[in-house]
Amino acid sequence: MAKEPGKTNVMRILEQAGAAYTPHFYAHGKEAVDGVTVAQSLGLPVERVFKTLVTRGAPGEFYVFVVPVAKELDLKAAARAVGAKSVEMIHVAEINKVTGYVRGGCSPLGMKKHYPTVADASCLGQPSMLVSAGKIGAQVELAPADLLRLAGAKTAEIAV
Repeated sequence: MAKEPGKTNVMRILEQAGAAYTPHFYAHGKEAVDGVTVAQSLGLPVERVFKTLVTRGAPGEFYVFVVPVAKELDLKAAARAVGAKSVEMIHVAEINKVTGYVRGGCSPLGMKKHYPTVADASCLGQPSMLVSAGKIGAQVELAPADLLRLAGAKTAEIAV
């Protein structure tokens, strides 16, 4: 069966799991754009659009955090949320090797390996949330509960 145009692996994962989602596409150049710009181009409230950040704790330990695009990850709160002594952002050059995604197209769903994942607790107050669909220019909108279930994620207050 041929791939459907515009469909990403993240969308296939959601369909296979029976999770309702809405795909959103936005115009972009070769480089990723910041999440606030993505929200504006889609005409959606910025507090419903989330970015996926990958960190390293101890050597060989990676953690995934999903935070609102207009906020930043509180590294101390993030470390507490995963029970690590500390965490630091991985280098941009490592994103593809660790996740299988490129910068600006990293999704909490469908990474090469499953890593402990924490979403900012603010997602629970949203009727739906958007995360990357796995490539620059594509987002998926879904219920926070579905994202948490499928990503095996928990929530904590990790954004500032």
